[in-house]
Amino acid sequence: MAAAKNTPGGPQRRAAGLTRERILEAALELIEAESLQGFSTRKLGQRLGCEAMSIYHHFPSKQHLLDALVARAIASVEVPEPGADASDAEARIRRAMHSYRAMARRWPALYQLVAVHRLNMPAGVRFIESVLRLVHQASGGDPQRTAREFRVLGYFLTGAALDETAGYARGPSAAAPVSDADVAAECPLLTTVAPYFARAQWDATFEYGLDALLRGARAERRPHPPPKRP
Repeated sequence: MAAAKNTPGGPQRRAAGLTRERILEAALELIEAESLQGFSTRKLGQRLGCEAMSIYHHFPSKQHLLDALVARAIASVEVPEPGADASDAEARIRRAMHSYRAMARRWPALYQLVAVHRLNMPAGVRFIESVLRLVHQASGGDPQRTAREFRVLGYFLTGAALDETAGYARGPSAAAPVSDADVAAECPLLTTVAPYFARAQWDATFEYGLDALLRGARAERRPHPPPKRP
């Protein structure tokens, strides 16, 4: 047994070659292959060819490892800096939201954690601050409006990303699902609009919603005339 442990290329050598980056890459692959629920440091160790305890030399706990994975995902989102001209603030918000959505679709299994994580780590608060700066510029610098618009955009973006990665289409089915014929007979409108729910329509639907939100926010920022007296 002692000889096996010291064999070149054996577990000790592989453990010595571990790095945070290698662990994170393997963990992402494992989560996407087996889901968050199926993830464990034991399985990760098997994938890396080392004992699970070797991973804890780089991450004090499984939670620290998951936090690092969330931070990595968030750090991959490209958020432009505010420009000198506020007129392009909406375009920059669009770019940030598209990049966030792409991140969710790149790592759909991990995103189930990203979506509900409080982001109270350095990468998380930096991300929030960077998006807030864009929204603050677009909103005209009003703190309350900035908070409202940031939250509403977040509602839409998180909901869209969750639906596309783990929502209705991937949800549980009834034990005795209604047949297509029964749906057509009982719900003619559902049958008519159903093609527009398909995956091929997701991009167009996302743009439709984003346009509506940005247009609505823009309209709310305009000065409203006082109501006319009767």
